[in-house]
Amino acid sequence: MSSVLTSTFLDLIRIVGGLYIMAVLLRFVLQLVKADFYNPISQAIVKITSPLLNPVRKVVPGVAGLDMAALALALALQIGLVYLLLSVQSGLAPFPQVLIYSLKELAMQFLNIYFYSLIIIAISSWVASGSQNPGLMMLYQITEPLTGRIRKMIPPMGGLDFSPMVLLLIIYALNNILRAL
Repeated sequence: MSSVLTSTFLDLIRIVGGLYIMAVLLRFVLQLVKADFYNPISQAIVKITSPLLNPVRKVVPGVAGLDMAALALALALQIGLVYLLLSVQSGLAPFPQVLIYSLKELAMQFLNIYFYSLIIIAISSWVASGSQNPGLMMLYQITEPLTGRIRKMIPPMGGLDFSPMVLLLIIYALNNILRAL
């Protein structure tokens, strides 16, 4: 019974921590692509992340328009999450090992934001083409800078846009490389 409760507790910590880290990374991405911050979903992400992000901004400045405070917060939260999970499960690991693992996890989560955004956009294009849903609008804003660059190299053929598929293949390859490290 105790092991089931411990396992459940660890899963809850992993899920809640991962979702918050994803929200911080999403805020970084939204600022990176200059997404519409009047979008209700963008507003929710700002409200969720501001309590922890604003104090970090006082210490970590932005660089060339990049919100380095969001990246620093995401990394600190990921390191804290790894140490918390390790302390409950098996003990502590050396900091360099945890740092490398945390950087790898953040990179994979960053790629997952784009991967799932593209999947949702593809499915919605079949189901609700031309929808003005705020969530879909935000996902288009996130993915358009990358798909637009690919579209310049591989223009739509016969009315079919292959740029999302090419980007999905690139993300898949990068994810495999990260897993192998």
